[in-house]
Amino acid sequence: MLASPTSANTTPGLIVKKGIVVLLVFLAVVVLVSPAIVGRLAEQSMDENLNWAASESGDVKVTSERFARGWFSSEGQHRIELQDGDLLTALQALAGPISAGDLPVLIINTRLDHGLIPVTSMARDKGSLAPGLGSAVSTMQVELPDGEIIDVPGTIYSEVTLGGQLHSNYVLDSGSRDKDGVSASWGSVDINVATDPQTGTVEYDGSVASLSFTADQDSMSLDALSFEGRRVPTRFDVAIGDLDFALEGLALGNAMGGGFRASRLAVTGSSSLDGDRLDSKARVSATNDVPGLGPVSYELDLSLDGVDAASMGALQAKVTEMNTAPEPMAVYASIEPDVQRLFAAGFDFNIKRLEITLPQGTMTSVMRFSLGEGDPATFDWSSLLLDTEASLDISIPVDMVEAVAADNPQAAMLIGGGYLVRRGDAYVTEARLKKGLLTINGAPIPIPLGAM
Repeated sequence: MLASPTSANTTPGLIVKKGIVVLLVFLAVVVLVSPAIVGRLAEQSMDENLNWAASESGDVKVTSERFARGWFSSEGQHRIELQDGDLLTALQALAGPISAGDLPVLIINTRLDHGLIPVTSMARDKGSLAPGLGSAVSTMQVELPDGEIIDVPGTIYSEVTLGGQLHSNYVLDSGSRDKDGVSASWGSVDINVATDPQTGTVEYDGSVASLSFTADQDSMSLDALSFEGRRVPTRFDVAIGDLDFALEGLALGNAMGGGFRASRLAVTGSSSLDGDRLDSKARVSATNDVPGLGPVSYELDLSLDGVDAASMGALQAKVTEMNTAPEPMAVYASIEPDVQRLFAAGFDFNIKRLEITLPQGTMTSVMRFSLGEGDPATFDWSSLLLDTEASLDISIPVDMVEAVAADNPQAAMLIGGGYLVRRGDAYVTEARLKKGLLTINGAPIPIPLGAM
């Protein structure tokens, strides 16, 4: 039977209308129904990222205080507290005796717009319709030990991707603040962090235009800071990645009239795995003003190649454990076997360039150490020395050496003993070690192996 002209003309229209209906239903599911489902996934993903970050550092404790989940958006609060570890140890080195309980607590308040297409996020700054598990905006507060809560300037904008990765962007406009005798001012700040708890990868970059604060007669300021990097965990419990860090104009002052000023500090580094061996390299350059001496600059280029990754991971774990253990010396006693396995595996350590420039001139040095591979079961330090090849070359300007030697008898003894030899406008040292034989400027120097 042939279709009538009427049915032939209307069938495509019905198909189009049905397609539109299906499309509208799909959009309704995505926009109206998915937020409730995706909100739960986003909540879990954010908690998973925060808890993973805390477990990775081992220095902080993350607590989820509340999470009120709505249909299109939810609100939550997390507390971040510093625990015993490397960060607290660094603070104690700067501020003196202090316990984790005496430190402020960071509070993060978050509004999460969820849905495969987070339409409610468009009502706020940096909202987006990009597909994902959620789009969030967070503000921060600091809770002091006495219970006082202070708002922290700046905002964190975050997105949770469909794969569970968290991308965060901290933005702070320039400003200043004065409170209780403490004055602070800052330039614009922009920091990005991307974390993936499935792979453990962290990528970050950021910049701080300027920062300064004064409290009584203590002060700190920096002119500019920028950084970027990537950190990837490995099966050996040691991370690899890249780092690029640059700091300009750091100045520290105190009530005693002392201080420190560095006009430049730059650090670049990278590490990678070659099978079960770890290769790392780094470059450091810095310039600071030394009172009574003037500007002093440093240039360092070094590499560490062929390190046994498993031994390095075990050693790092022991060091971390020692920092948090109630009896650190008990852990320290167990470190030596890990150190021996690390050295028995062999590696190369090279300082390709070390330059120290003072107003009187530039000192240069090149060092190379190659440790042969041995049997960990029969390792001893004297055999390590026999299996090590090393070289050291030092060059110091004549004026610098003679100025020091005029007031320092020990420096004069180095010249008289042949450890420093004049060549042209510099004093040099050339040291070589091979098969247990050490020579300095061509003269053999006995090594008491039996004393090791």
